[in-house]
Amino acid sequence: MKQTVQTIREKKTQGERISMLTCYDYTTAKLMDEVNLDMILVGDSLGNVILGYEDTVSVTMEEMIHHAAAVARGTKNALLVVDMPFLSYQTSVSDAVKNAGRLMKEGRAKAVKLEGGEEVCPQIEAITKASIPVMGHLGMTPQSVNTLGGFKVQGKTLTAAKKLLADAKAVEDAGAFAVVLECVPERLATLITKQISIPTIGIGAGAGCDGQVLVYQDMLGMFKDYQPKFVQHFAQVGEAMQTAFQEYIQAVRNGNFPTEKQSYAISDDVMAQLEEELV
Repeated sequence: MKQTVQTIREKKTQGERISMLTCYDYTTAKLMDEVNLDMILVGDSLGNVILGYEDTVSVTMEEMIHHAAAVARGTKNALLVVDMPFLSYQTSVSDAVKNAGRLMKEGRAKAVKLEGGEEVCPQIEAITKASIPVMGHLGMTPQSVNTLGGFKVQGKTLTAAKKLLADAKAVEDAGAFAVVLECVPERLATLITKQISIPTIGIGAGAGCDGQVLVYQDMLGMFKDYQPKFVQHFAQVGEAMQTAFQEYIQAVRNGNFPTEKQSYAISDDVMAQLEEELV
């Protein structure tokens, strides 16, 4: 079934959990799409897991568009959401609409995601008025890591919890169709989920959210620079890949690869004539 903004919102009404994973390339997008994943996120986390940056702040619009377009070519049914990178929407409302439009036209996104609460609601309103669906992102917002003082759980004090709830309601009122809650205490995330009508997608926010999202390299054990508490390894693909790489290296060094099975033939007559001419 092809997922749209409307079908995602209906899942909350129907009490159906929403599944979402990050993706950055065509091949992986096809694999995800074929198993009926609800949403695919081309996250600015590509800065960390694909491009090797220390944070997401360095990711550019051109990089987001490049990867989004690749994922779009492999996605038929999942709803494709693409992150708006740092400073692509914070500078002005007009910049926000222009860059969201680029992600839709050039990156073939079906929706965009941006970080922040009440302070970015003018951008959310303007983008949605331009007929571009918006997903919000609250809690631990990686693009604000320098302001937040690191990757920390958000909303643990009464003041911070009230701010998160107010931001969630503001983002909903501004027109967002869903909101990611990252590194938020489980009980607070559950309360926010009950207080707003749009779906909440948790990452480190407990089971009370309407859906969950993970970086796929994290859940497959492929990214080992660090492991957040909220990550569960659903497979050890990283180890399997390294084992396969080692076996390939050994086979090449031992002369066991390629075999006749992986080689192409030529007729004896052609080879005989060629060798005769070389004499």
